[in-house]
Amino acid sequence: MKKTSSLLYLMLAVIILAACSSSKQARNYASTIDGNWTLQSVTTEGISGKIKAQLFNEANSTCFNGSSWKFNNNNNLGSFTINQNSNECASSTRLIRWSIFEPAGQPKSLQFKRLDNKKNEIDENKGGFRFTIVDINKTSMILKSEITFEGKPAAFVYNFLRN
Repeated sequence: MKKTSSLLYLMLAVIILAACSSSKQARNYASTIDGNWTLQSVTTEGISGKIKAQLFNEANSTCFNGSSWKFNNNNNLGSFTINQNSNECASSTRLIRWSIFEPAGQPKSLQFKRLDNKKNEIDENKGGFRFTIVDINKTSMILKSEITFEGKPAAFVYNFLRN
């Protein structure tokens, strides 16, 4: 009887750990994302013409073109740095905490929350920012965030190159 209950507890612990762990694909994505990237361009889908949109509660979307991004897979911390660009974009660096999100039956997503200098979340209870991983390899990464623009589905597409 003791062996049976011990075995049952062991099996239950294994099931719980397996349910809480990320998939092999998510771990591979996180490993591939690890490092330094440049956001080459932010483009739109489903929107004709130019729009002025603030991304991540930080700056205009055009300010992120050429921005530097760092992702550390060891502690899931990172940052992005916007370069000064005339009068439109001020130079700034923002710390982030990132992870791979695995919604059931949907593509994997990269998600992050902005942090202050003490590594406290700025956007508490707001969920942060989430991007569908469209394509990723050792040298490039394409992420997409779905939005609604003028009542219609649209998206921002983020094209990264590894440094």
